[in-house]
Amino acid sequence: MRSAPLVSRKVRQAFVLWAAPLLFIGWFFYQPLLAIFKLVLQITLADGFTANLALRVGRPLLFTFWQAGLSTLLTFVVGVPAAYVFARFDFRGKRVLRVLTTLPFILPTVVAAAGFNALLGPRGWLNLGLMFLFNLSEPPVQVLNTLGAILIAHVFYNTSVYIRVVGSAWAQFDQRLEDAARVLGASRWRALREVTLPLLAPSILAATLLVFLFDFTSFGVVLLLGGPRFATLEVEIYIQAMNLFNLPLAGLLSAIQMLCTLLLTVAHARLNGGAAQLSPRVRGSDVRKASSLGERVLVVAVIITVLVLLVSPLAALGLRSFTRMEAERGERGEVKTGLTLAYYRELFVNRRQSLFYVPPIEAVRNSLIYAAATVVISLTLGFLAAYALRLRLRINRLLDPLLMLPLGASAVTLGLGFILVFNRPPFSAQNFPLLMPIAHSLVALPFVIRTLQPALASIPTSLRSAAAVLGASPSRVWREVDMPIMARAALVGAVFSFTISLGEFGATSFLARPEYPTIPVAVFRFISQPGAMNYGQALAMSTLLLAVCALSILVMEQVRLPGVDEF
Repeated sequence: MRSAPLVSRKVRQAFVLWAAPLLFIGWFFYQPLLAIFKLVLQITLADGFTANLALRVGRPLLFTFWQAGLSTLLTFVVGVPAAYVFARFDFRGKRVLRVLTTLPFILPTVVAAAGFNALLGPRGWLNLGLMFLFNLSEPPVQVLNTLGAILIAHVFYNTSVYIRVVGSAWAQFDQRLEDAARVLGASRWRALREVTLPLLAPSILAATLLVFLFDFTSFGVVLLLGGPRFATLEVEIYIQAMNLFNLPLAGLLSAIQMLCTLLLTVAHARLNGGAAQLSPRVRGSDVRKASSLGERVLVVAVIITVLVLLVSPLAALGLRSFTRMEAERGERGEVKTGLTLAYYRELFVNRRQSLFYVPPIEAVRNSLIYAAATVVISLTLGFLAAYALRLRLRINRLLDPLLMLPLGASAVTLGLGFILVFNRPPFSAQNFPLLMPIAHSLVALPFVIRTLQPALASIPTSLRSAAAVLGASPSRVWREVDMPIMARAALVGAVFSFTISLGEFGATSFLARPEYPTIPVAVFRFISQPGAMNYGQALAMSTLLLAVCALSILVMEQVRLPGVDEF
């Protein structure tokens, strides 16, 4: 039986720890969310839900479900065999390939779009090669601005989810269960169907639902690769709010999307809990070299598929940023082609001396400043929330999902909510520079909390007690006991926050001021304008951002933590 003073002390601790995270989430997330629902309610009461409005809502909603379903199915076909190969077989270059498969997951959408443009676009390597080989005057492959481009890009993005989530569960699977079925007369396929897959089903379903959620809220991929004929809810919200200034319809679409994503998030949380209970706990020793012909064929097929779908767009992007193939706008005479650093040098030059020109290098500076602020905000709040959740109080069961809710919210919806609420001083984008990193922190905070929680739970209470008995103050206990143990988790959380902020495009497209663009906004500007120099600068900036993301993945791979490998 707990004593009343002990319970009272825990309540006071919880109140102090929860104050800042809940104030932050309530003011900057739930207030904009309520503003959107209020706007929708006003529209519904004033105008009703007409047939024309139903059509304008139904068309992007149906396409959103359609493309998300197709993308998820294709990702499943590629991802599950890849998860099996990475979990069960050892092969040369596996570690490097694992890093490369993780990279697309944290890659900004504008960088991915630039990569596919460099590979499959009219000026991409595939078309240039075919035009050279067959002496063609027009690009023979037209992939961009089609549904196929959207689907391929989604497979590129989300295959790593299956490799991480399903592969992790498969690596923990006790191979002796399947061997016992084989001894009892079951064939390899029957053992897989009746023993392995039923135990892995919760993890597979959780990964599938997570991929569907990411495809459902896709923004940059559809906007940059799909073209004007295709509009998901995310893209339609952006068009209605930023291009047509139709905030009521944008608010209605945001409310519908929020409802759908919340249902998907709740379903994923339940399935993920089921996966944690059903996955076997004994780690098998079946990681081995492929022996039979069928196994070798499977491993080679997965490696080739991963290289073609996941690695080739990144390689095409990097190589194209150093290659000049076309004339600049207004250039006369012979065009010098070949390797060049001109696109990178131009990032520092205002060649036209325009008063309204913002050098791309300033976009890099802006992104780095916003990312650093995001790291500070998300880590500070993440530590407070993680320590509060460690207290065994009933209220934590309610507050934990409230903190995770921004993870299922659309970045575009978040940006629209910010426009509706924070449009006057002191919190307007023009007068409050921290508004951008605050929006990024809302997305990063759930990742930080989920990264810190396992590390905090692993600290034995006896260590703190021993330090306190020896005369250490609470601050010294935190500094000399907790932090050395949690340092790696904090580093991973900081890397997550940094890369999320650096590549965030959805909310940033709403909030960025023209004179203070971020890297994704600047890339979008360049890639949307004609001319070889604009295109080259977009590729150069994208390659720099790709390098930062790759370095971040290498850091996280070196710092392995419980729960982090499943991201």
